[in-house]
Amino acid sequence: MRTTVNRVLLAVTGLVLLALGLAVLIGGLDLQRHWDFTLPSAWPFTGPKDVLLTAHDRTRYRSHDWWWPVVIAALGVVFLVALWWLLAQARTKRLRQLAVDSGDGQGAQIRGRALESVLTAESEAYDGVEWAGATLVARRGTPSARLVLGLAPHATPQDVVAGLDGEVLAHARASAGLDELPAEARLRAVRHRARRVS
Repeated sequence: MRTTVNRVLLAVTGLVLLALGLAVLIGGLDLQRHWDFTLPSAWPFTGPKDVLLTAHDRTRYRSHDWWWPVVIAALGVVFLVALWWLLAQARTKRLRQLAVDSGDGQGAQIRGRALESVLTAESEAYDGVEWAGATLVARRGTPSARLVLGLAPHATPQDVVAGLDGEVLAHARASAGLDELPAEARLRAVRHRARRVS
């Protein structure tokens, strides 16, 4: 969800900046006169001497009592939203370490990325899976796995999920000493080009 919102915001920001840049470029280089075309009446820049805000637009509301509090409040809200979004990018539920009972009373720590690598490798080795990705996340203090699997054309999704639960996830649970390891699997079909038969 966060990745999708990031991409949409980045695309919208890029399109707005591109449109503004093209408007300034067309007006600043006086392209409509050089290339002999007309611009819409609402076009903001029609010549090299045009400015973004005229002196009248810049000073229109300065004499009103509400102007500066509104400007400061709006900028404060923009700053707080940007700060919140920045902190949201850094916050992750990804599991960094996992405590394992080593049997000697001391315990051990397994890096989350190490277990993710094992899950990925064993998933890719399973019949019918062409590529895989695994992420461990912490939900209410218990680890869970998120798997993304690219299925081969001959694979049956039901068989792949049952096999992964019975083999790959069972092996991960046993090696990490977990009673349970909930998993969410997203299956994607791998596209192949049609083969020519002669």
